[in-house]
Amino acid sequence: MLKRVFVAPDPGRVRRRFAARAVLGVGLAVLVCLLAGHSLAGAVSGGLAALLALFTVGDPTVRGQAVTTALLPAVGVPVLAVAAVLHDQPVTRDLAFLAVVGAGVYARRWGPRGHSLGVFAFMMFFVAQFLHATAAQLPELYAAVLWSVLSAAVVRFGVWCYERRLPPAAVPVPPAGTGLARVTTRQAVQATAGAGFALVAGQLVSGQRWYWAVGATWWIFVNTASRGETLVRGFRRVLGTVVGIGLGFLVAVPVHGAAVPTAVLAAVAVFGIFYTAAVSYTWMMLWVTLLAELLYGLLGVLSPGLLALRLAETGVGALGAALAVLFVLPVTTHATTDAWIQRALRCVHACTAEAAARLAGSATADPAPRVAELEQLLGRVRLSVAPLVHPLNPMPARKRRARRVLALLDDCAREIRGLVAVAADPVASHDARLAAACWRVEIAVEAVTAGGAQPLRRLAEPPAEPALAHLHGLERALADLAEPLRTPSGSRLVGA
Repeated sequence: MLKRVFVAPDPGRVRRRFAARAVLGVGLAVLVCLLAGHSLAGAVSGGLAALLALFTVGDPTVRGQAVTTALLPAVGVPVLAVAAVLHDQPVTRDLAFLAVVGAGVYARRWGPRGHSLGVFAFMMFFVAQFLHATAAQLPELYAAVLWSVLSAAVVRFGVWCYERRLPPAAVPVPPAGTGLARVTTRQAVQATAGAGFALVAGQLVSGQRWYWAVGATWWIFVNTASRGETLVRGFRRVLGTVVGIGLGFLVAVPVHGAAVPTAVLAAVAVFGIFYTAAVSYTWMMLWVTLLAELLYGLLGVLSPGLLALRLAETGVGALGAALAVLFVLPVTTHATTDAWIQRALRCVHACTAEAAARLAGSATADPAPRVAELEQLLGRVRLSVAPLVHPLNPMPARKRRARRVLALLDDCAREIRGLVAVAADPVASHDARLAAACWRVEIAVEAVTAGGAQPLRRLAEPPAEPALAHLHGLERALADLAEPLRTPSGSRLVGA
């Protein structure tokens, strides 16, 4: 886990820039709120709104990101109002919270924008519970949210918009077999059921901090598409919370809410959240937990008992998510895994074709967007396969096969990157053997994805030419993939 966080590739230092910009944006938002005369609660709500605006908005284009950011207050302010007005009506408040959960997950069917707006709406209701907001505080909270989203937008789209120099991010849509609409409908029902359990059980644990359990259930469902993914994410959330609480005893509790050290540590926590989010959910939860502890220290309520309560509520939320995905409209792991693997393999072929066309002299061929899409698809494959390679998986044979598949897919990606690098060389010349090699790659992809019994042809020695050498390595990896992917059952990876 340590290696995955600190040695994970960071092409173009994108993760570092993402994290550093978050610190700048959140810091500016808090400063603006304080200069505007807002209370500590207002500054906290503003800082969290800015963090969400910088973290959740993931449209593939800068223009789309700007539109989504502008829409955040349109969904956040009404939800904040409902949560504050219903503060003294617990039954109605709880039903409204569950409605926000269901609607927020259902909104994912509209892609990254729906996801961002759904997360922001949920978190505005959550923040109202976190601050025990009442109707009398609404004007200040409205202003804090608006100022903070604006501050985040100024930093993201004005001061430091590094995305303008990057190709549009690939956002892979789930394959038709597990269509986005179908999955989000199921997950909306699952999340609402899990949050309902967490809400009731969380209130039995604590009548004041019950919303932690609902928040844990909500975030466990984010970016998951199957039963196994959700269970693994729940485990990682609990683990990250445990480690974060241990760190809080060493760091947050001794600080006692002192302004300057708390601000410094909060900046470190924000950087950690953004820097680790893409590579380790456990580490991200560690930093989220530390940030929450620091905020409670500022509010003057941090204590060892509160940290123990947070762990208990997190466990309740994870249990609620687990029960929901196991018994309410479950989506099996192998159904999504096979679909994502097939999408990744077809993208391998598309990358190869674009690179070969570039080497052949085509002025319009550009493999770079396809490579970016392949990286996104492989990330989805890793997420989907995570339950099979998890240390707690009791089936060693499936674990070995899943690890083999991941390693070979990484080999494919490495050869593709090498091929694209060769194709980018302006002096690279076309070799007549490229067309034949690309045709063999297409045949290999078709053979692997179709699951036929015909063995794939293996070349003896790699050629000396760089492009052909990468294509040879790609053919070899595809041939090796045939064995772990082919089984008699409908699920080629997990059915044996």
